[in-house]
Amino acid sequence: MKDFIFTSESITEGHPDKICDKIADSILDEALRQDPESKMAVEATIKDDFVLIYGECNTKAKLDYEKIAKETIKKIGYTEDYTVMVKVNKQSAEINNAVVNHENEEVGAGDQGIMFGYACDETKEYMPAPIYYAHMLALQLTRVRKNGNTDIKPDGKTQVSVEYKDNKVSRIDTIVVSTQHSAAISQEDLKKLIMEEIIKPCINESLVDENTKYLINPSGSFVLGGSFGDSGTTGRKIVCDTYGGWGRIGGGCFSSKDASKVDRSAAYYCRYVAKNIVANGLAKRAEVEVAYAIGKSRPVSICVDTFGTGIKTDEELLEIIKKNFNFEVGNIIRELDLKKPIFEKTSCYGHFGDPQFTWEKIKKLAY
Repeated sequence: MKDFIFTSESITEGHPDKICDKIADSILDEALRQDPESKMAVEATIKDDFVLIYGECNTKAKLDYEKIAKETIKKIGYTEDYTVMVKVNKQSAEINNAVVNHENEEVGAGDQGIMFGYACDETKEYMPAPIYYAHMLALQLTRVRKNGNTDIKPDGKTQVSVEYKDNKVSRIDTIVVSTQHSAAISQEDLKKLIMEEIIKPCINESLVDENTKYLINPSGSFVLGGSFGDSGTTGRKIVCDTYGGWGRIGGGCFSSKDASKVDRSAAYYCRYVAKNIVANGLAKRAEVEVAYAIGKSRPVSICVDTFGTGIKTDEELLEIIKKNFNFEVGNIIRELDLKKPIFEKTSCYGHFGDPQFTWEKIKKLAY
């Protein structure tokens, strides 16, 4: 199809799944602050006023899981008193030993798996337009709330449907914003607030027209939200976290995992490679896949697909990738500087597209 409508969604940090992602990555960051060699896979589940923190770790850090969870929830904007239960064990010695490849003391992959990275030229951040605008709207909901608007509450969802003509962004067909709100505001006033302070500041006027549909809180009242309106668990929003459905995704989530877990680090590196293929003018769209075996530092396969948009063949582009990038796990960690406590910042509004992250930097490729 050359003419079609494609939709992506995003969620705010007050959504119960994102609360759990943020808790997990806050725990990871605290471990890395104290011990950069920490191996972490500690997740969270939340329902009502109850939080369960569970998983495995191998770290010298002294972690107050309950304190981290409660502080994270408070920073998001919830004021209720939460009960926290912790069930964290030491990481399996067999897995931990596999991470260090004793043949050359290089870092081995913490698990097998496939990872993907994607980039396109639809936005200046080299992200697909639907997820880019959905994230902008979700982030704007949070900004307005944290800047003092007490009618908007922490939980929310956004969705953007982009119409493509001849495979190019033509217009925005539909915008959906659902936000938790105070009981005091009417639906009419809420719609005005969302249109003026959320949608208009985020959406380029050239992309909307008289036929664009705006669906604001289409279900009506949304006062009860967060963990009291739904349950949440780490890692349940990997499509929001990546490309909104554009581009394939691997089998694992990102949040809670240190960089030895290639589910996270190699997905970041694939994005880095794909973005540089597009940013260097070699293709309009690019997707990179890599696969690893547990304990092995080098990937078992690397694949690139430019969907017919490349100025060179995909086989030629694969050789350019191999010349300019090193997919060994240890190199990924070093090149992207992934032992630093940077991960809480990634947990909401997408792991890709923000120029502050090392995997978003652009470099000149040799070919």
